[in-house]
This record gives sequence, C-alpha cells and structure tokens, in this order.
Amino acid sequence: MRAFVFDKYKGPLQETDVSEPAVGEHDVLVRVQAAGLNQLDEKIRTGEFKQILPYKLPLILGHDLAGTVVRVGAKVQGFEPGDEVYARPRDGRIGTFAERIAVDEADLALKPASISLEQAGSLPLVALTAWQALVERGKVQPGQKVLIHAGAGGVGTIAIQLAKHLGAHVATTASAANADFVRELGADTVIDYRSQDFEELLDGYDLVLDSLGGQNLEKSLRVLRPGGKAIGISGPPDPAFAREAGLNPVLRLAITALSATIRRQAKKLGVTYEFLLMRASGDQLRQITALVEKGALRPVVGKTFSFDQTAQALDALAHGKVRGKAVITNP
Repeated sequence: MRAFVFDKYKGPLQETDVSEPAVGEHDVLVRVQAAGLNQLDEKIRTGEFKQILPYKLPLILGHDLAGTVVRVGAKVQGFEPGDEVYARPRDGRIGTFAERIAVDEADLALKPASISLEQAGSLPLVALTAWQALVERGKVQPGQKVLIHAGAGGVGTIAIQLAKHLGAHVATTASAANADFVRELGADTVIDYRSQDFEELLDGYDLVLDSLGGQNLEKSLRVLRPGGKAIGISGPPDPAFAREAGLNPVLRLAITALSATIRRQAKKLGVTYEFLLMRASGDQLRQITALVEKGALRPVVGKTFSFDQTAQALDALAHGKVRGKAVITNP
C-alpha cells in the first residue's frame, strides 16, 4: 500500500510502500479518497510536538480523511462496506496520507450527503477544534463577543461560522485581501493584522480562540473582559492538558513551567488561559454533520493536490498561505 511517511524529525515526507492496516474488531477499514492537510502535520514532522505526541518513527502523517468503507471489524455495528465516511483518527492512530487506514468506529461518522468527499476531507480536525473550543470549553452564548484569530485559515473559517451560528458577535484578524471573504463567513469586525493592532481596537471580549501563540496570545489576554477566557491551539500546553494526557511527572513539570508566564499574566488580568489539543469524536462529527446539512457550516477548500503531490502539498502549507484548507485527493 502506498503511503507518505517521514523517518526522522525535520526529515522529508516521502512516498513508500507499507503494510496493509490491521483491522481490529471495532475498526473500520477506509479507502482514503480525500485527506485534509493541517498545521499539526507539519508540527509533528518538525518535532515541535514530540514531547506531548511521542510517535514512533517512521510515521505515516495525516489527520483528516473522507472516503469509502472497505470492510468492518467483527463488532462494528454502525458502518458497512460502501458507506461514505469522514473522520479525524485519534492520536496514536493517525496516518491518512495513505491509500487505506483502519479507524476506530468511535472516531468515524457518515459523510454529510450535501458536500463532496473533498469538502468532507477538509473538515474533521478544524471542525472538531472549533466545536471543542467554542461549544465544549467556551460555552458560547448568544450576544457574547468572540475573537477568532487567523479567520481565513483552516480553523478560522469554520470557527467564524460556528460562533456566528451560536449567536456571538464575531471579530477576526485577517489580511486586507481576505476581509470581504471572512465577512461573508459571518465576521462582524475584521482587523487587518498587517496595518492594525487588534489590542487597540477590541475590548471586553468573552472568548479568544488563538492559533498563533507567543506575543499574539499575550495581547489576546488584554482584550478579554474580567472572567473571560483565551483558548490556545498552538500552545503553550498547560498543567490541565498534561494531567488529562497522562504525561509522566517530569513532562508535567516541564509543561507547567512552559505555560507559567502566560498563566501568571492571565491571573493578573482576572482572565483564564487554556490549551486545547483537539480529540477525535465521531459523536461530535455527527453534530457537525447536522450543521453542514442545514447550511450553518460550509467547508472552505482553498486548494487541492493529487495523492502523488502529498509531500509538495505539505511543503506548500508550511511556506505559504492557503485560504481555508488544502486537501489531497485520491479518487
């Protein structure tokens, strides 16, 4: 079976021949016809997340898929061969840059009927990230004010739509070239990050979804109202994440130190900071499917690549800006 792997951190992604996936009794074997590319893929390849996601190398990359069920394990009840499905396979079982993958049935959902496989392949990771940040952690209510950074990116395009569906006033940062685009997605306030300082223009926000980290995250704390919350998906990881991930005591101590400065700044301002590394969930994907089918969420595919171009596609993601998501197709 053809797949794209890397065998050392910062090494190139290369096509190779690998063994067929083993299919457990609760697994579903899927022919991958579309696979979204994510910044998480590049962070794993470069070793940025190797402490919190300690994969054994060589590793097949890829966190998003849409495709067709080939066969199912003995105890699978919700899927059958021929079903069109989509998923973000759980950590430890990624590998969608391949012709086939075995996915735990709990991570899988039927593809929304109203969209293409390419569109479905773009959705799982970013839609689950937005859902877990805004619905699960943020508990966004109608009338609240939400700031979503990088609104034209993969997570941003979905998070804007979801926040608007939840009834929030939505601000976002984007380039001037993407201002009309993010307004069409539902943004009420658009900050041109190249010429404007969002910290000077925004105040009293209930929630910030930050995908950039560093100074951007520090400034985000200062636009929150007292009691507001910043959720970071680029890091730094926080002690709560370390506990939930079951990391060893040494790593937990290191992670506590990594996030000490931002947590101290948040406490001083009377706000909170949380790190989010989204998790796989077929149940949440089914709720996302319902929003897609009713027109509340629409996937944004900015560019597609053929399966043969997977390595070039990841390189393009790392070095250039794609509006929405880039997707690999293998029809």
